[in-house]
Amino acid sequence: MLFTKNSPTDKRKSFRAGLNSGKLLRMPGCFSPFIALMAQDIGFDGVYISGAGLSNELGLPDIGLTTLSEVAARGRAISRVVELPALIDIDTGFGETLNAARTIQELEEFGLSGCHLEDQENPKRCGHLDGKSLVSASAMSLKIRGAVAARKDPNFFIMARTDARTSEGLDKAIDRAKAYVDAGADGIFPEALMDEKEFETFRKAVKVPLLANMTEFGKSKLLDAGTLECLGFNIVIYPQTAFRIAMGAVEEGLKELKAKGHQNDLVATMQTRARLYEVVRYEEYNKLDQSIFNFSSKGHS
Repeated sequence: MLFTKNSPTDKRKSFRAGLNSGKLLRMPGCFSPFIALMAQDIGFDGVYISGAGLSNELGLPDIGLTTLSEVAARGRAISRVVELPALIDIDTGFGETLNAARTIQELEEFGLSGCHLEDQENPKRCGHLDGKSLVSASAMSLKIRGAVAARKDPNFFIMARTDARTSEGLDKAIDRAKAYVDAGADGIFPEALMDEKEFETFRKAVKVPLLANMTEFGKSKLLDAGTLECLGFNIVIYPQTAFRIAMGAVEEGLKELKAKGHQNDLVATMQTRARLYEVVRYEEYNKLDQSIFNFSSKGHS
């Protein structure tokens, strides 16, 4: 049907260009294609596909229970409908070095622009929870080398996430980040930095593109986009913001529906049918259909 005009190759090139622009790329977490379309329509720079968002949407905790096929398929479903680059969370790479390498090739074939791979042991935990266990820096570096060697498009962006800040301290997190860059990582995702000072320290120490995770209810202070751009960060993600907004509204709406037995008082808060049709480009599909099936059978036996 009506796919995007930009090819996966074009999206990856534009993502690289954006990372080198000095501008902060803002990427909200999108757990469905429709939400990605809304993010694009509103004017965000890219879409982020959160492992926690996908797990939770499937009714699972974020402890590495999702599979490569589930994550890659959702990534394809999202990336195929938007012109924006899509960055996807692949947790620990779904196994060891060879598994991480295969994961990269699957994501490339499915049109993603990049991914991030983390240094936790399985079963992994949410990055802002305590009690995480990490693999050694050398073991993580092997995964990164395998992932980089496996990619076919050099513009596919491979980011290493380190969860060392809360378990080993800021200095060790920086040491790990430098080792991951030496192993070939294109960028670094330092999870659970605490405040502006820590973001600034990390930026001064690590020279590749950096990602800031502005997740609610976590360890990091919620910094605004202007502050993060001044600190020199290249990407900010809001991994669960849309999910939490949506689920909060859904829960309250269902409670009211159960209590009152009707949804009359909720209609004013709903997205309209007209807006839904606008987001999914209903009229464009209609025009395509009419342009194809515009023949007449009159005069034919």
